[in-house]
Amino acid sequence: MKIDSVIARQRVDDLDEAVPFYERLTGETAARFAFAGVNLASVGPFLLFSGPDEAVRQVAGVAATLAVADLDAAVGEAVAAGATVVMPAQPTPNGHRAVLRHPQGGVYEYVGP
Repeated sequence: MKIDSVIARQRVDDLDEAVPFYERLTGETAARFAFAGVNLASVGPFLLFSGPDEAVRQVAGVAATLAVADLDAAVGEAVAAGATVVMPAQPTPNGHRAVLRHPQGGVYEYVGP
């Protein structure tokens, strides 16, 4: 398995206020979307999110997003190495995602086609 990139997650109180800082920092334009009651903005290596506490808890419990070229293979290899599936692969606005808990306790979102 090869991890293509890691996306840092950051909860913000006001997405509209936070996005310009990250756009200036990265030189990239934010891609905004909503998922499971949370408003998100992807800006370079950052995923900013805001929303009601109950909805945000699901997003905030994940340490980082790991982009992979082959989601099924990555999940299979991680499980074979000792990870457990918290949420099986499912479609999202940006492809497919699965959430895994690594043997050391960290929870990560894996995303891919």
